[in-house]
Amino acid sequence: MSAEKKAYPLRISAAVLEAMQRWADDELRSVNAQIEYVLRDALRKGGRLKPRPSDPVDDDEST
Repeated sequence: MSAEKKAYPLRISAAVLEAMQRWADDELRSVNAQIEYVLRDALRKGGRLKPRPSDPVDDDEST
């Protein structure tokens, strides 16, 4: 599996960006890493992204 990253310009409202910044600060992540984390989690939960072998299994989803 390749860890290749691609740049993508994102237009986002100031309010959403500020909320993401606060959330990222709480999680000790950069805003970019937080956005990627949220997107990946939503894609995985929606069945649109296969989990990586290194991803932990979420026991809450098995119920």
